[in-house]
Amino acid sequence: MNDIFDTEKTFEDLGLCSSVLRGVKEAGFDQPTHIQAQLIPEMLAGRDVIGQARTGTGKTAAFGLPIFNMADPEVAMQALILVPTRELAGQVASELEQLGKHTPIRSTCMIGGESMHQQIQSLKRGGHIIVGTPGRVMDMQGRRIIDFNNIRTAVLDEVDRMLDIGFRDDIRQILSSIKRDHQTVFVSATIGDDIERLARQFVKRDAARITTTSGALTVSLVDQKQFVVEPWDKPQLLLHLLRQEEPDTTVVFCRTKATVHRLTRYLQDHKVNAREIHGDLHQRKRNQVMQSMRSGSLDVLVASDLAARGLDIEHISHVINYDLPDDPEVYVHRIGRTARVGRTGNAWSFASAREGRLLTEIEKLTGVLIEHIDYTDFKPGPIPRDVIEQRNREAEEMADPDASLRARAAQKSPLALSEEELKARFPDGNIPQSQPRRTLGSRMRRY
Repeated sequence: MNDIFDTEKTFEDLGLCSSVLRGVKEAGFDQPTHIQAQLIPEMLAGRDVIGQARTGTGKTAAFGLPIFNMADPEVAMQALILVPTRELAGQVASELEQLGKHTPIRSTCMIGGESMHQQIQSLKRGGHIIVGTPGRVMDMQGRRIIDFNNIRTAVLDEVDRMLDIGFRDDIRQILSSIKRDHQTVFVSATIGDDIERLARQFVKRDAARITTTSGALTVSLVDQKQFVVEPWDKPQLLLHLLRQEEPDTTVVFCRTKATVHRLTRYLQDHKVNAREIHGDLHQRKRNQVMQSMRSGSLDVLVASDLAARGLDIEHISHVINYDLPDDPEVYVHRIGRTARVGRTGNAWSFASAREGRLLTEIEKLTGVLIEHIDYTDFKPGPIPRDVIEQRNREAEEMADPDASLRARAAQKSPLALSEEELKARFPDGNIPQSQPRRTLGSRMRRY
């Protein structure tokens, strides 16, 4: 527990006012986590901050509490919190409402797929803090519904995702629109050197750099295991584990939306209470799924990485990496959905024998040796015919690489086709005698 909480400090020691402390106590926080103990004083002192801390260690409270403490109840739209996903925006806004309920400061959540009218009404009721995704915030600013004239604090949550290629231009545009002097705070569980270099372009030179992830990037309360399984056996192994282990609430992460949909149908067909969430799902349905998770009426959530950031539900006991992520940093955010703020959790990963290098990269990044488990009760199924054929082709290519090249060349050459095949492929009788010239569409003469 000492890798999460700072046992030598209390929230009273951090300089928070009494109304903020009341919200902290009612939320059930007794001692600050390390990121809270270090980031809150820096923000109260007015410094820009780049903060890195493990998932599930209370980063929202770390930047939210000082905003409540410094906010002026007479000034609207004085703090802006940008997040990468709608689910995370809703989660952050909800947590801020709980923490600040004894203060006059109110937050407004601005995300796509929701009623703009309701968000405007929320602004009129207070709107001291704007929590939103970049797209909706830019839309509201373009319509002149919001402005940044009074912004005193700008926060980028999950900054590694916010400064990737997809969001970078939007973030640059939003932050450059804040003309007055303001405080900038960036936080995430993973901040690589390239992301920090980008982040430094938006903060003051004396910005504090806080890192509470020395050693492992994941909290010690997550029990991490790996199962070696072939791709075609994954559905059966998942079903077997769910029936044998009977976890409380499970989140299963897949690499693609197609896999999410296919796996959810498989589990439902086998009487498992499962639902899916991914980027193509309508916002209303996404909200329904999230509400069923929070209420405890859902046993298994099958998700794309959309849900890897923004799921803070205390009864998630297991996270299963059905597919290993291509980016090891995504693994950190995935398994951070369990073992939130002092609770225990389990993270299981499915990996084929060919994914050993990817597992090694994950272990190197997290600083944790992921224990291998042989589940002897599970009996793998037969190898599919297409896999056998593919393996045979690969074996033949390794045995005689030239034969493979000759076969591919013959397939490409019209001269290798029979007369019937030539008529079917070239009905006009104009049969090419060589490959077309590679000019890339240029009209320039080739030499």
